[in-house]
Amino acid sequence: MRAIIQRVTKASVTVGGEQVSSIGRGICVLLGISADDTQKDAEYMVRKILNLRLFEDESGRAWAKSVMDRELEVLCVSQFTLQCILKGNKPDFHAAMPAELAQPFYNSILESMRSAYRPELITDGKFGAYMQVNIQNDGPVTVELTSPAAPTDPKQLSKLEKQQLRKEKTRSKGSSESGREKSSLRSRQDPGASSGAEGDVSSDRES
Repeated sequence: MRAIIQRVTKASVTVGGEQVSSIGRGICVLLGISADDTQKDAEYMVRKILNLRLFEDESGRAWAKSVMDRELEVLCVSQFTLQCILKGNKPDFHAAMPAELAQPFYNSILESMRSAYRPELITDGKFGAYMQVNIQNDGPVTVELTSPAAPTDPKQLSKLEKQQLRKEKTRSKGSSESGREKSSLRSRQDPGASSGAEGDVSSDRES
């Protein structure tokens, strides 16, 4: 999951010439959901977005307070284009979560934000609509945030899975060889020892 977070003095969303939401001072969050995102990604992003220290404190000290600390507003806008993968100069959006899955997932993120903060201070655009987003960036201050999840590029993901499988096979092979070496060493040190179960060893010794 990716987000562009901008500290703003004001921001608004217009759809078809009609303003659907607006905030004063706070943050505007452009949020892109990938096809591989899970609830863990959502929880991470909600926590980070609400706790980023982008504001000054009462004494003017910079980078000291979060939007929650200052009780400021949040405007969240779904933006699948953040998940683009360039193919030459053409953006490809196959890494983005399909709209029919992304909409309920996005709504759950909004609800999590409202539950963690004050619901009346969280607003959003209109999912899937052609929007005009007006942002008056304060600073300017812009932060890019990515959840610590697996890559969204299927080819890259497949490559990493193959690498992980090779590592596991190597570890397994190494452990097996190490076990055989230890068994061989024990046999040389104690000809009466057995590599079988304890029952087998006792039986051999009794006979």
